[in-house]
Amino acid sequence: MNEQTTPSNAPPEDVDSTEEIEILRKRAAERDQFRDLALRGKAEFENYQKRNQREREQERKYWYTPLVLDLLPVLDNLDRAVAAARQAGDTGSLVQGVAMVQSQFLDMLKRHEITRIDADDKAFDPNMHQAVMQQPTDEVEPGMILQVLEQGFLNHDRVMRPAKVIVSSKPA
Repeated sequence: MNEQTTPSNAPPEDVDSTEEIEILRKRAAERDQFRDLALRGKAEFENYQKRNQREREQERKYWYTPLVLDLLPVLDNLDRAVAAARQAGDTGSLVQGVAMVQSQFLDMLKRHEITRIDADDKAFDPNMHQAVMQQPTDEVEPGMILQVLEQGFLNHDRVMRPAKVIVSSKPA
């Protein structure tokens, strides 16, 4: 048997093998780069989907705001009608009917998480109230709401319409 044997740890004699190793390294680096790009793209797409879902939920939460803003003057007129009738001492069935419609209207708004802003005897908050006028007085400290001229409303946690109020100020 005349076989030539080479030691197993001897370097290959072939020059092409180092070139092949270098090519494999470059391809492995490209593979890693493309894998990173794919993972980054996947993460960006998942973030996009989450952001889009949040935006759709916010949109659904407040989608009826323009309609409610158009209906609030009707509620204001119902409030005025009931207040005027009670001030005149009228308690007849017509006043009771208008008061029931007003109550039904407020219940419907509440079901959709639209609530009145409580402004009576509160400190003025420019985020919730719109000061229509200031009235000098010694009876309460400055910056307190003396009278609510028009009710304000919240849609969930967002102000739909600020309450129009008269605010106390220091006497001159």
